[in-house]
Amino acid sequence: MRKAGFMPDVIAYGGDWNPEQWPEETWEQDVALMREAGVNRVSVGIFSWSLLEPVEGVFDFDWFDRVMDLLAANGIGANLATPTASPPPWFGEAYPEALPVDADGRRLYHGSRQGFCPSSPIYREKALRIAEQVATRYRDHPALVMWHVHNEYGCHNARCYCDTSAAAFRAWLRTHHSSLDALNEAWGTAFWSQRYSDWSQILPPRATPSFTNPGQQLDFRRFSSDALVELYIAERDLLKRLAPGVPATTNLMAGAHWDMDCWAFAAELDVVSTDHYLIGARPEPHIDLAFAADYARSLNGGRPWLLMEHSTSAVNWQPRNLAKTPGELRRNALTHLARGADGIMFFQWRASRAGAEKWHSAMLPHAGTGTKIWREVRALGAELGELGHVAGSTVTADVAILIDHASVWAQDHPAQPVAGLDPVEEAKRWHAALWRAGVTSDLAHPEGDLTGYRLVLVPALYLVSDSGAANLADFVRRGGVALVGPYSGIVDEHDRVRLGGYPGAWRDLLGVSVEEFFPLERPIRLSSGATGSVWSEVAHVAGAKVLDAYATGEPAWTRNEWGEGAAHYLTTRFDDESFAEVVATVCAEAGVEPAAEAGPGVEVVRRSHPGGRSYLFAINHTEEDAVVKTPAGEAVTVRAGDARVIPV
Repeated sequence: MRKAGFMPDVIAYGGDWNPEQWPEETWEQDVALMREAGVNRVSVGIFSWSLLEPVEGVFDFDWFDRVMDLLAANGIGANLATPTASPPPWFGEAYPEALPVDADGRRLYHGSRQGFCPSSPIYREKALRIAEQVATRYRDHPALVMWHVHNEYGCHNARCYCDTSAAAFRAWLRTHHSSLDALNEAWGTAFWSQRYSDWSQILPPRATPSFTNPGQQLDFRRFSSDALVELYIAERDLLKRLAPGVPATTNLMAGAHWDMDCWAFAAELDVVSTDHYLIGARPEPHIDLAFAADYARSLNGGRPWLLMEHSTSAVNWQPRNLAKTPGELRRNALTHLARGADGIMFFQWRASRAGAEKWHSAMLPHAGTGTKIWREVRALGAELGELGHVAGSTVTADVAILIDHASVWAQDHPAQPVAGLDPVEEAKRWHAALWRAGVTSDLAHPEGDLTGYRLVLVPALYLVSDSGAANLADFVRRGGVALVGPYSGIVDEHDRVRLGGYPGAWRDLLGVSVEEFFPLERPIRLSSGATGSVWSEVAHVAGAKVLDAYATGEPAWTRNEWGEGAAHYLTTRFDDESFAEVVATVCAEAGVEPAAEAGPGVEVVRRSHPGGRSYLFAINHTEEDAVVKTPAGEAVTVRAGDARVIPV
């Protein structure tokens, strides 16, 4: 089933176009070059509020009419943005009370972007007014393909601590806790004399002399995420009322930005779109890219999704902004395509001459068309034009990795047993082990539908609700295989410890009871020869079989039969080579196989049309030629640094 926002047999290709940054005489040249590069989609208007409404209540759309008409005349579709991510200077001057405030009480002023408090009624009023102007004017325009609502919600203002936010937080708490007594119980306010006797006493977790209350911090993160979702819904509903039938989305930053609940956002989108940028400090950033792409696909329920932004080469915001090597642009784009994207777009079309992102790469670089970037942009556009038949196909994964923003937020509290067990990095590490094994995986919410998976991985899921805990147990009972990592199932949804021995939520499922955590200062040797690092536990089996142990005899890896399936448990962080063996063991037990046989560093993913054609994407990230053996036994050579799309 296709989601709205895509054209049959077409891969959307293009990027953010910001014509307002350039003299109008360049616009015709831009569009001609777009056609030459195979561009069929651009995002426009994202940061145009100060030009569309230069003075409060005074609107100027004449110049933007010419932009939209130019796109329509050249057959280029528009993801038309509501420009609400960056209020104009007049907004901050007229309404300083609507500007964001940080946890230290500093008011943040205009001069960058996202300069507003998400809970401000003034901001919402002005944002809806400009959105209404845009929608009313362009709802029937032939260039309009999709609404691009706002831009990267919460990227810089995910949480505001002002008095307006405090009042909104208290209102949110009243709807999520049945009484003040219930809130006090949930937050454990008997500790440190924090018990509230009136709702008015509750504040956001502003700067305090010591640790803030964990329950308060967790609920404030939930409230702040919900406030951003509510802003999106308000704009989306207005657009749907004025332009029914036009799909709406906003660009998430799945896999990279954890300040808002992507599961909650995705449920409100007509089609999931996301942005992804390589982190140069990572030794294998293409694997991190694969994680983000798999997350975006999972957020869209396995259906095709849209890559709204990535870079042609270097970005501008990292300590060392690495340029992409020859062929890397193509490999990155095809990885997203392989993992379910039906649109490949960049930030931005033409590299800026001025402003904070002038050193961010673009499809048309500062040096013009006689460049590596331009040649690769043109070649990619031609290739995607020939791959239109892939559009609409989907990726089926036999493995799911459980991930939950609330658990990440709870574990982010500084008062933890150890600082080196980062839940996001653990999820990425487990995903990377599957990647190296040629196994494609989804990400799933702990309370989501696990039907259809053979294997479920649970890395460092510190917080889980009762229903989430039961969901995994039911999956195993029905015949599934689970692998649970250390520091999982420890607290309930309010960040309260589950008593009686860890891992409280899954003690029976795993057949293990842990009496104490022992964070490690240095790696230790296990009986198998593997090493464990960062973390260990004093555990006792209660029905489980020990597969590996510490020198002291306590279990490091266990397996417990549960119903028709089995649940494995790790009490330490295995070294990479040994962990790969653990993953291979549970994959074999669950009947999970790679998409194809390939050597190290070669990425293999399969997309399929229901009951129809399938395509094996083979992407060689190494400097040596590689041979990929398809499921049919065909040996296909993929040259060093190259990629192939093989019908299977």
